[in-house]
Amino acid sequence: MRQFFRLPRATKESTLRTRENPWGYYNNELTKNRRDKKEVFDYTTQGTDPIYRSENRWPESNDEFRTTMLAYLTACTDLSLRLLEAFCMGLDLPAGYLKKYFEPGHTGFIRLNHYPVEDPLAGAATEELPDAGLGVHHHTDAGALTILLQDEVGGLQVHRNDRWHDIPPVRGGFVINTGDMMQVWSNDTYQAAMHRVLAMESCDRYSIPFFFNPSAETRVSPLPTVISDSQPSAYRTIDWAEFRGKRTDGDYADYGTEVQISQYRL
Repeated sequence: MRQFFRLPRATKESTLRTRENPWGYYNNELTKNRRDKKEVFDYTTQGTDPIYRSENRWPESNDEFRTTMLAYLTACTDLSLRLLEAFCMGLDLPAGYLKKYFEPGHTGFIRLNHYPVEDPLAGAATEELPDAGLGVHHHTDAGALTILLQDEVGGLQVHRNDRWHDIPPVRGGFVINTGDMMQVWSNDTYQAAMHRVLAMESCDRYSIPFFFNPSAETRVSPLPTVISDSQPSAYRTIDWAEFRGKRTDGDYADYGTEVQISQYRL
């Protein structure tokens, strides 16, 4: 990952994402319609993905990079399926209850994050470029759960009890985030974590989240074991492919208010 982000800007931008194809490199991402001070490389499973009908973009003449990254995605998928069983058991469901929404053909993806001290768009010929005040502005993750590997630098914060808390790196450990779809499935029993990343001031930071997302045809609504007369369904059904597409549009550019699960609340 470090080798990739050390490449010249022109080389990295040879894999530049577009609105139509979100896979590849990007250095002008928005969160909550505000630009983040970072650069990213996104990829998913091999072949044509079922939401965007697009394929991964890989840097040329670097088979080791592609092979390593795809192996890591497979490992994260296996771990996510194991974690999913624990989420199900916590909702008094059979351990494998949610597996049918992910297999075959989950739409999860890996993001390589580089948070540089210097703005990655410094000196770019971009008019009216908004300031990048944070590494990533506050947000929740759209999917079911996230497996995050972060380096030793730190900067990740989660919002709880009306204040921001540092999430210090633990060597050899992962940070697990609950996502929006898990909050809906659980009818608010599991809360999606609001988090952000501070802008780097003295040294660069790297992190690798895996976003474990349902299959494209999945429709998400509160599960039977979390609905009762005293706690009725809090959400209308969400079409995952539509939701994910709208969220990706909001990341790529200012195409209106970024979609949130609060818009589906009953």
